Amino acid sequence: MTASVSVGEKKQFVRWLLQSHKMKRRECIWILNYMLSNEELLEKTHFVEEAHYCPRAMVMSSTESADIPFRFYKGNLMTADAEKSFHDLRLNPEDDLYVQLNFPNRPPSALYLGVLEENPYMPKNAGISDQDRLLAEKMLEESMSVFQEEAILLQIDEALDANDREEFFRLSALLQSIQSLKKTESD
Repeated sequence: MTASVSVGEKKQFVRWLLQSHKMKRRECIWILNYMLSNEELLEKTHFVEEAHYCPRAMVMSSTESADIPFRFYKGNLMTADAEKSFHDLRLNPEDDLYVQLNFPNRPPSALYLGVLEENPYMPKNAGISDQDRLLAEKMLEESMSVFQEEAILLQIDEALDANDREEFFRLSALLQSIQSLKKTESD
């Protein structure tokens, strides 16, 4: 997550989002396009997770998401009326706005990760969920496994180039055992 995100990066991300995903409410498209045209507002816009904890926040969802279509939070008030939120954006472009976007992001888009900021209002006990932790561990294990296999394949190529039969057979057996263990775990 990034501490400071440029307006250019935010514009690039919003354009990508509008081109790649359909929003559940057409008003979300209007709001996102308004953000693109208003650099002062975009400067004060922060893309975060769990935006409902923030003093002034907006949640928007794409059609592929099972989440709520739209919510606007300001202080203790919450509304699904996009026109009221749009009015607030126009009247208060200098106030920080925290935006949560719900869209399929597995694997996460590099553009999204580039603009995602840490939510400063997130309670300490509302950190990473067990499901997210397990997903991260699984992704790490898979990437380590792929890296290990690629390293062994390179060593096998080197053994072949050096005509080292013993090393070739040893590495081939190691690769086969890793692949069979991986296959057994996936079954």
